[in-house]
Amino acid sequence: MASASRDGRPGRGEGTGRSRGGDSRGQKPTGKKTGGKSASGQSKGGAAQGRGGQGTRKVHRKGSRPNAETGKIRYNNSRPARTQKPVVDGDGATYVADGMRLQKVLAAAGVASRRGAEEMIAAGRVEVDGEIVLEQGLRIDPNTAIIKVDGARVVIDESKQYLALNKPKGWQSTMSDDHGRPCIGDIVSERVMSGQRLFHVGRLDADTEGLILLTNDGELAHRLMHPSFEVPKTYLATVRGEVGRGLGRRLREGVELEDGPVTVDSYTQMELYQGESLVRLTLHEGRKHVVRRMMEAVGHPVIRLVRTDIGAVHLGTQRPGSLRVLDSKEIGALYKAVGL
Repeated sequence: MASASRDGRPGRGEGTGRSRGGDSRGQKPTGKKTGGKSASGQSKGGAAQGRGGQGTRKVHRKGSRPNAETGKIRYNNSRPARTQKPVVDGDGATYVADGMRLQKVLAAAGVASRRGAEEMIAAGRVEVDGEIVLEQGLRIDPNTAIIKVDGARVVIDESKQYLALNKPKGWQSTMSDDHGRPCIGDIVSERVMSGQRLFHVGRLDADTEGLILLTNDGELAHRLMHPSFEVPKTYLATVRGEVGRGLGRRLREGVELEDGPVTVDSYTQMELYQGESLVRLTLHEGRKHVVRRMMEAVGHPVIRLVRTDIGAVHLGTQRPGSLRVLDSKEIGALYKAVGL
């Protein structure tokens, strides 16, 4: 099968079927370049100019490459089963100069996050108009292109879902679990089976409770999870020991962890009771177990941790395991926070 070329156009000549990092078997491209042009005669990035025809195509993720091996096993949120074989039927992918990038279309459709969609493309699980696409950044017209993932048609659904879930303690922040452990996918299974495409925005570890968002709005989810937008998240932490008055200043100045320093945006001491303390922390970090590691580093290990806020969305009195639909004010505030 042919793949898209480096400028986003479907390849037809030398290098056909190869992605940026080689073909699906990991072989290196052999297409020759002459005078700054690719084998097809296109100048670098010349055909991949953005809307308005200015600028060249940016290097994917600052030179990083999607992990094809991860893409082979990544869960397809648009359909519970991912074992179907692709059925090739069509004339091949058509490059549209002012179209939308394929990974963004897949994210908007709720198939996966944008990064996850890139990995699925690299793994050869995505086809456009009957052609398996391996190259990142192919621009298409989402209104006319026939897109399939694992052979299942992806329908671009304009109806968006925005849900708040109070994740119970002990539940996994995944849509499915190979070990049969309870996960948030179990809570929304009826919605998924009825055709809704939902995925979680970020994660909470199994022992952490509280607010997690679910949506099929891929662009919003991508920005909420990206550290550059610095969306604040608030936690209530019950910690061991009675915290001192100087702890807040120390946390605001920064605590050094093995993967770099971390600071809090705000800190409030709530209660002291029989050798334990309840504190409220707000930070925009998204690193794994960052609150637990930070409090461990200052000598107050976390006993219980609950996330209560993501930006303008509050957990309030919502019961563990329950879902609620975000109102228009909350959705608008999330969009404003990430510049949409």
